[in-house]
Amino acid sequence: MIRDRGRIKWTSMMLPEHVKMLRDWVKEDQDEEKREMDEQQLELMNVILAEAIEFNQLVAITHYRNRNYEIVIGKIHYWDEVGQKLHIVDHFKEGHRIPLSNIADIRLTNG
Repeated sequence: MIRDRGRIKWTSMMLPEHVKMLRDWVKEDQDEEKREMDEQQLELMNVILAEAIEFNQLVAITHYRNRNYEIVIGKIHYWDEVGQKLHIVDHFKEGHRIPLSNIADIRLTNG
């Protein structure tokens, strides 16, 4: 029976620079591309955003940050019209400033 150790047996024959390059390549391969929004999605998000601000409701916002999509759940504190950012306060009382151009989805939640 052959005992194969997988990647462990090959790393001893590689230079540290090559190992680092391979790790960076794997990390880069997991990055997501930013999706473009069409006008119907933008209009629907605008309606949901206006309703959440008016009635102070919880929202789940999916946004693009650091080459990945993240979800923030909280209440919209205010909208910075000059900076084009939403200021969200989550359950832990932490503030998040999310640029409107990075928002991929907004949904009302029953939290």
